[in-house]
Amino acid sequence: MASAGDSDYYFPPGRSVAREVHGERVVGALYGQRALLIGALEPLTYTATILGTRFSDRPFLRLARTAKIQEAVLLGTKEEADKALRSVHELHGRVRGRLTLRAGQHPRGTRYSALDPASMLWTLAVIADSAREIYEALVRPLSADERERLWQDYVRFGELFGLSRSAMPASYREFSAWMEERLASPGLCATPHARATAPIFAFHHPVPLVMRPGLHVNNLVVKGTLPERVREIFGIRWSSSHEACFQAIVTAHRHGRHILPGRIRRGRNDVFFDLVMRTERRRGGTQTPALEQP
Repeated sequence: MASAGDSDYYFPPGRSVAREVHGERVVGALYGQRALLIGALEPLTYTATILGTRFSDRPFLRLARTAKIQEAVLLGTKEEADKALRSVHELHGRVRGRLTLRAGQHPRGTRYSALDPASMLWTLAVIADSAREIYEALVRPLSADERERLWQDYVRFGELFGLSRSAMPASYREFSAWMEERLASPGLCATPHARATAPIFAFHHPVPLVMRPGLHVNNLVVKGTLPERVREIFGIRWSSSHEACFQAIVTAHRHGRHILPGRIRRGRNDVFFDLVMRTERRRGGTQTPALEQP
């Protein structure tokens, strides 16, 4: 039976598996890095995102704001979520045009739009796959029923951003098969710009010097959860020593996480995201390779 407060949330506390997964701060801090790397392997969506970005010299400002919007929708009230969604819908309505350069198998002149169902599904897919993967690595495995409920939450999440339910796999089993097929597809590749830039976005967050050792540990966890093909495309070295360190870290976290109070383990990552934005502003932006234009 629903509690009195359930109607105040799109993803109600105690019922939503997506809220359980994204409510773990370690998931909120790491899944975006993994999603960004895998997402960059869809050349049209990646290039369109870069072309539609206003903050090219401050990419972490944009990434942190996106992460905060997603947490507002998944963990906030409907009122807060609706406010965040309005800003996204307004932005996405302006991101459309034609490619000014070739992107993988997509020739110059190909139309793109942030509201294209295929692009929206790919963006949702890498979020869903990455959050589940990070949660299961660092918290606990999900049962088959929980995975299904989690996927249905993501279907709802997609709908809130304007993606039609009919454009998404109907079940977790269908989604998993679809994702496996996409990851093996020859059309999935990194453009030269993505190869140069996506690892910067994923592994070089602007943080104070004192936090950098922890950032290296986080990066190792993200790399360890990546599909082998993704590591190969980006030239990410992965040896038996890396694997042993990864296994030791995730095992220690799963067994030791309950030592920390719930208010530390769970909640939003606003403090971290704000710190990233402040640090990037303080250092005058982030230098990244330019997208070559004709």
